[in-house]
Amino acid sequence: MTCETTSDRAGVAGLFPPSAAVVGGRLEVGGCALSDVAERFGTPTLVLDEAALRARARRYVDGLARRWPASRVVWASKSLPVTAIYRLMGEEGLGADVAGGGELEMALAGAMDPANLVLHGNAKTDAELTRALAVGVGLIVVDNLDELDRLERLARGPQAVLLRVTPGVEAATHEAIATGHVDSKFGLSPRDLAEARRRLAGHRHLRLEGLHVHVGSQITSTAPFVAALEAIAPLGDFPVYDLGGGLGARYTDADQPPSVEEYLDALTGAARTLLPAGATMLIEPGRSMVAEAACTLYRVVGVKRQATRRFVAVDGGMADNLEVSLYGQRFAATLVDRVGGGDTYALVGRHCESGDQLIDAVALDAPAPGDVLAVPVTGAYCLTMANNYNGALRPPVVFVRDGDARAVVRRETYADLLARDVPA
Repeated sequence: MTCETTSDRAGVAGLFPPSAAVVGGRLEVGGCALSDVAERFGTPTLVLDEAALRARARRYVDGLARRWPASRVVWASKSLPVTAIYRLMGEEGLGADVAGGGELEMALAGAMDPANLVLHGNAKTDAELTRALAVGVGLIVVDNLDELDRLERLARGPQAVLLRVTPGVEAATHEAIATGHVDSKFGLSPRDLAEARRRLAGHRHLRLEGLHVHVGSQITSTAPFVAALEAIAPLGDFPVYDLGGGLGARYTDADQPPSVEEYLDALTGAARTLLPAGATMLIEPGRSMVAEAACTLYRVVGVKRQATRRFVAVDGGMADNLEVSLYGQRFAATLVDRVGGGDTYALVGRHCESGDQLIDAVALDAPAPGDVLAVPVTGAYCLTMANNYNGALRPPVVFVRDGDARAVVRRETYADLLARDVPA
């Protein structure tokens, strides 16, 4: 038997979670051979390294606390809203950012303390606000004056709020996930911010705790985060500053995002100069928390040569990974029993769109129908945006750790697809 750790190898194998190893020619994660996981749970399947995710959470919590003791890490749960992960994050001492009623219910089902929840959204409904107020959500982030109207009408007791500021910061990321520019749909303009502060001053129920800012997702430089802090610092002294999230993940060897430590150094270094010393700092990591802890397993169903390209088709695609189609996100892949190397193929999905392409060019070692293929770094937003295109069944989520694999979300069934039909 041979074994090598990912730290011994360059390329695709190094993109899998830290526990990944090649044992007897087979790729393992969390001590589980991925081909065995595929055989047991089927494909597509989202596999998550539980130990890696817990370690990442502690790295954030401990790292921020060392640099800024009055702080909280609030996981941006839209990145991977799964009840078991809410429970895990709560166990590791994190709160959660919930951006809708469904995420709020999953957080509560995962036994998270409502006081550690932050409710987001640019178009919160009366029902969502009423539920948040009823369960005691710790902070509600006010996005606009119409929402403030609703909160003033609905609140019957004390409620802490933050005001989301539009900082006018352009971040180098895809336009669909940039949120801090002047004409963003998110946040209050300077004029509306002044009006919101005036209305909250002395309000009998709503208590203004501070400001919130967020500049986007998959950001691979610390500069936009510092620029956002610089934009809100002159607005006054507050007890709480929520600096959002957005740190990018390493999807391919070409990606070089800042480390967690570099990100925290940049934020807290700027904060020591710009913010009140006693203020509480919140951060909301999402993609950088969960992306690299997971991979998606597929089974090869066809290999084909056209005029100038070779294709490998798998039994998933844009129904379980919309990141490529929506954001142009780039991924890597490998066969799990022949890791790395080989000829170049386009990796495509099974759905009826020419745009259903997971990777435009990837090296695979003699792929054939029946082979199991793994795409690393799929923990963020893939399951979030999973859909039923062509009647596809949304995949299960499987935790792996110490040689044990367990499903925390089952695969959708055809009965699930029919369950909401109204009988004729």
